[in-house]
Amino acid sequence: MRRVVITGLGIVSPLGIGVKPFWENIKAGKSGIDTITRFDTANVSCKIAGEVKNYNGEDFFDKRTCQRTALFSQFAMIAAQEAWKDAGLDDFTFTGIDRCGIILGNGIGGLEIDDEAHIKLYCKGASKIPAMTVPRMIANEAAGNVSMLLGIKGSAHTLVTACASGTDAAGFALDRIRCGRADVMLTGGTESAITEFGIGGFTQLKALSTGFNDQPQKASRPFDKDRDGFVMSEGAGIFILEELEHAERRGAKIYAEFAGFGATADAYHITAPSPDGEGGARAIRLALEDAGLKPEDVDYVNAHGTSTPTNDPVETKALKSAFCGNAYRLAVSSTKSMIGHALGASGGMETVITTLAVYEGFCPPTINLDNPDPECDLDYVPNTGRAGRIRSALSMSLGFGGHNSVVAVKAVTH
Repeated sequence: MRRVVITGLGIVSPLGIGVKPFWENIKAGKSGIDTITRFDTANVSCKIAGEVKNYNGEDFFDKRTCQRTALFSQFAMIAAQEAWKDAGLDDFTFTGIDRCGIILGNGIGGLEIDDEAHIKLYCKGASKIPAMTVPRMIANEAAGNVSMLLGIKGSAHTLVTACASGTDAAGFALDRIRCGRADVMLTGGTESAITEFGIGGFTQLKALSTGFNDQPQKASRPFDKDRDGFVMSEGAGIFILEELEHAERRGAKIYAEFAGFGATADAYHITAPSPDGEGGARAIRLALEDAGLKPEDVDYVNAHGTSTPTNDPVETKALKSAFCGNAYRLAVSSTKSMIGHALGASGGMETVITTLAVYEGFCPPTINLDNPDPECDLDYVPNTGRAGRIRSALSMSLGFGGHNSVVAVKAVTH
């Protein structure tokens, strides 16, 4: 089976645009959560989110491009361009136009575009809906725009599995290289759903934190007994997967091996995970098997860790079931404590983090873990990150609809 490695990384996040500032803030345990500025929050009970700070599209694109693309697409384009350059592909010519492709994950699409169009529809009639509404709104817009930006002419797909979208996209991209249909794949996830409709809708589900509006940086507190819901965020995490020998031939920098993928469905509930964590545990086992790893080979897990009352103990059960006695040896952290939950982008962003954790030998912290939930009794790297060798690591994503996805990343060996 063809081996696949990670050769480029790109990020847009509440903790910065660009991998370098983002990773430094993650290592320092900083929070990107703050009061919402994008709309008036008077009519919603959740008033905090992880916005990409001081974002102005015209700092990156011309005015016409900004007018014709939604935020989630712009974020993907910025992160993709960084990953592409980081991998050295901006100076590389493919021998076949079909040897490089794109698979991106997205949960919702251009929600702010949808909001704008419906206001026009109900206030002024259908004839006033902006002409570019549909191509700006649809979920596949990001992959299409990235392909045009970078000149990628292989297949360009979008995968939608709620909060597991970015992780699933990477798993499918891995398979595409393994089976010989591509040598290079650009993959990850992107999302921007911080609108009054998005925040209001998730608040009505009782999913968002509403008890820390006056302390936004304390609101996302995975595995802590005082947690009261997740904090929505936005951004994009994009990375380059490449067949190992292809990367070596062109002298590419290699961050880590993208070694395995596992995905399952709970078949239980449309929003809640199965209480026994069985689906997540199976996804972990499948990823380990696919990567040729044993439980004792894994040193770090980037958990889904949403900071909701339901997710965190269920995910803990899944880890204990899959790793058995090795679960208590693992370093487990939820970086959503710092960046919030970016829905379909979260898997991509967290895979970037997991890759850097392996590459640099550093376990990021779970901040705000002040009063651990007794049901969550693993080593969650509380509040302060730690250096140490990481031979292999997992990144987990659990999505609405019962989607469970896990990827395995390991240090490169020959």
